[in-house]
Amino acid sequence: MPSASARHILVKSEEECNKLKKEIEGGTTFTKVAMQHSTCPSGKEGGSLGEFQPGQMVPEFDAVVFKEEVGKVHGPIKTQFGYHLIEITDRTD
Repeated sequence: MPSASARHILVKSEEECNKLKKEIEGGTTFTKVAMQHSTCPSGKEGGSLGEFQPGQMVPEFDAVVFKEEVGKVHGPIKTQFGYHLIEITDRTD
């Protein structure tokens, strides 16, 4: 069964998500941005969600984590929780 590791940043608006993505693209580390801005408890861990398998996260999350490029920041991705930036750190098929 495939598994992946990822970090994410959760915020309330798409606008804030885009602003934070620009900060990361400008050189601020994903971990630092997550610790400062994420509304998810994982923000304290730099946004780390650890390792998980398909079906353990909401479908919109799985669609990114198990199909998109590893090591790149993806988003904004809208879920029922808000808007996410997702960085896939590792994936096995």
